Amino acid sequence: MDTSACSSNATICNGTSCVLHEKNPNETLSVILSTVITIMLALVMFSMGCNVDLPKFISHIKKPWGIFVGFLCQFGIMPLTGFLLSVAFDILPIQAVAVLIIGCCPGGTASNILTYWSDGDMDLSISMTTCSTMLALGMMPLCLYIYTKMWTDSGSIRIPYDSLGISLVALVIPISVGIVVKQKWPKKAQIILKIGSITGLILIVVIAVTGGILYQGSWIIRPKLWIIGTMFPLIGYSMGFFLAWIAGQNWQRCRTVSLETGMQNTQLCSTIIQLSFSIEELNHIFTFPLIYSIFQLGMAGILVGTSCSKCLGRSRCS
Repeated sequence: MDTSACSSNATICNGTSCVLHEKNPNETLSVILSTVITIMLALVMFSMGCNVDLPKFISHIKKPWGIFVGFLCQFGIMPLTGFLLSVAFDILPIQAVAVLIIGCCPGGTASNILTYWSDGDMDLSISMTTCSTMLALGMMPLCLYIYTKMWTDSGSIRIPYDSLGISLVALVIPISVGIVVKQKWPKKAQIILKIGSITGLILIVVIAVTGGILYQGSWIIRPKLWIIGTMFPLIGYSMGFFLAWIAGQNWQRCRTVSLETGMQNTQLCSTIIQLSFSIEELNHIFTFPLIYSIFQLGMAGILVGTSCSKCLGRSRCS
């Protein structure tokens, strides 16, 4: 066999033998699932927008004290916590970078869903998620530059601005449409909200289970990362609540800031890690965002359960 006739996908050609790159079935499935999940999240955020009170939302933007507290937690407390945990547990440099990437990510859309179910301030939650995603365009590179210098060249970490842009669009457009629906058809908006909030909870579980199945071969990592994955979101939730309370926010807003602080955009973190490291390096860190995601959802679930137990009899928890 003439090597000139080899497929363009061939990775090794020796004499008359050509070896084709073995396709990873998970890769195609992952792309399909990511597309479906993005569309579903957009629909869920549309339903969340149906719960936004436009005057209150605008007041949070005009008087952004709650947003400012969230900003300090998101891009102050979380990166610093990631740095201190990495130093305290003396993990590998590449693992420390993965922990810091999680700490520097903006809040995820799951926080909006769980804020609704924990009877938090939805207007504050959505404004915080949107603002943190916008600010992440500049704050992520800055925080990574500051905190990763002792382990790696921060220039080697690739920030997927396209993914951040998609996340922002998937937030702003559906929420804006939901706000319009609430203003014009408030009764229909309540029905959409109920359906969307339940769908959102189901979607969160599906994402976690799917990730565990797709990447089950990567679960063998050092116990230190498991411990950090447990402590990191717990510290985020606790510090977010504490700082909001110190700032004089009410209990509803304290819960909201707590969720927005501890719940990071782990999908974005996974994207950055895959873009920035080799296959060999990924073996040490690839599953960490999923571990963090599982623990952050578990702890948030406890908060939601506690909140619902206190509001038995209300229509939201009935």
